[in-house]
Amino acid sequence: MALSNPQLETLTWVLIFSGLVIAALGVFVQRGGGSHLGGVLIVAGLAAAAAGIFLVWWRSRRPD
Repeated sequence: MALSNPQLETLTWVLIFSGLVIAALGVFVQRGGGSHLGGVLIVAGLAAAAAGIFLVWWRSRRPD
């Protein structure tokens, strides 16, 4: 599946912002005593944000 540059840019920002929101939600769940669910949300959110950051780097290496 080949993504065009605008599609890649959209995916990048969706991953970054949704990942940060999910990680923040995980912090609140963890502070509220939500067993291991908070930790899982934090890890999943940070993984999505990291994937978005990787896509920023990848997009910078692609030709226009």
